[in-house]
Amino acid sequence: MIYLDNSATTYPKPYSVREAVAAAMKNGANPGRSGHTPSIKASEKIFEARKTAANFFGLKNETNVIFTLNCTMSLNMVIKGILKPGDHVVVSSLEHNSVMRPIEKMKNIGITYTQAKVFVKDNDRTLDSFRKAINAKTRMIVCTHASNVWGIKLPIERISALAHEYGLLVAVDAAQTAGVVPIDVSDSRIDFLCVPGHKGLYGPMGTGILIVSGDIAPDSLMEGGTGSGSISYSQPAGLPDKLESGTPNFSGIAGLKSGMDYVSRVKIENIAKHEFALVKHLYRELRKINGVKLYMPEPEPDYFVPILSFNIDGKDSESVAKDLNYRGIAVRAGLHCSPAAHRAFQTEETGAVRISPSSFTSMREIDYLISAVKRI
Repeated sequence: MIYLDNSATTYPKPYSVREAVAAAMKNGANPGRSGHTPSIKASEKIFEARKTAANFFGLKNETNVIFTLNCTMSLNMVIKGILKPGDHVVVSSLEHNSVMRPIEKMKNIGITYTQAKVFVKDNDRTLDSFRKAINAKTRMIVCTHASNVWGIKLPIERISALAHEYGLLVAVDAAQTAGVVPIDVSDSRIDFLCVPGHKGLYGPMGTGILIVSGDIAPDSLMEGGTGSGSISYSQPAGLPDKLESGTPNFSGIAGLKSGMDYVSRVKIENIAKHEFALVKHLYRELRKINGVKLYMPEPEPDYFVPILSFNIDGKDSESVAKDLNYRGIAVRAGLHCSPAAHRAFQTEETGAVRISPSSFTSMREIDYLISAVKRI
C-alpha cells in the first residue's frame, strides 16, 4: 500500500518511536503515583518528554507543556476553559470542526463568533479581514495555522501580533504545521499552541500537546487524581497538574518524545523540502491531465504546507479514493471534517481528494499515483 494520508496520521512511524512505545510498556508502572523505582523512572521519562516539547516549540518553562489525547482535546481545553458567557471569538474561514463544533456549542451560553475570510497568497487582505472581525467583546482569536484541505498557510505571526495589539489571546491549531513548519511560541507570541502528537511529530495516535506560553491558563475541564496535593479535594492550581488528571498515556508520551527527537534529528527544513518537492511535482503533472481540477496555485512554502487536494470531472471524490485504494494507494476524500474550508471554495457538495506525503514518501510513489490518476 502506498500511504498518502499523512495529514490524518503519519505512517509508517520511525522505528525509534515503536521501540520507545514498547520499552515504556515493558516498564508497566504508573508515573507520578508511587515511590518505587519503576514509577520514578516513568515520571522521569515524562519529564524528559516535556523538556523535549518545550525546546521543540521555543517554550521557556517545560511545566507549561500539557499532554493531551489529541489536538482536538487541546483545542477544546482552550476554547471551553477560556471563553465566558458574552465573549466573542474570531476564527478563520478555513477551520476544522475541532474548532467550529466546540464554539458552535458554546453559543448556548452566549458565545458569539465571526469568521474572518482567508485570501490565498494575500496575507495583507487576510490580516485586514481578521482586524475587521474584532469587536468590543472579542476575547480571543482561534485559528488554524494551515488548512487541512487546501494547505493554505495563515500568517500566524502577524495574526498573533494583531491579537496582542487589541489585548486579545490567540490560540493556534497546528495540526498540519507542527513538524513541518518551525514554530517558536516565544517569538510568535502564541498564547496557546494546540498540537497533535501523531501527525508531523511522528508519535503514536492518542497523543497531543497543549503549549501554554503565557501566564493565563485555561480552567480545567476535568478534575481528579494528579499524584500531587492529594490531601485536598481541590484541583491543583499549578501547571501541568491543573490540566492533567488521571493516569497519563505513558507509552504514547514516550513514543511522542521519540517522534520529536526524530524530527529534530532529520530537521524540519529537510522534511519540508522533501515533501514540497513531491507535492510540486504532483501538482505540475496533474495540471497536464484533462479532467483534473486543481483549486490552488502551485504550492510554495511561503503560503502553503505540502498538501494537495483535487477532483476529477464527472466523479465524486469518494469514488476516486475508492479507485485509488483498489490500485493500492491510500488517500483521504470527502469533507475532511472541515466543511468551512470546502464552503470557501464551493466543494461542499463534491468534497475533494487529498494527497499528503511524509518524510518517508518517495518520488516513485508519487509517480505511481500520477499514472493511476491518468488511468482513472
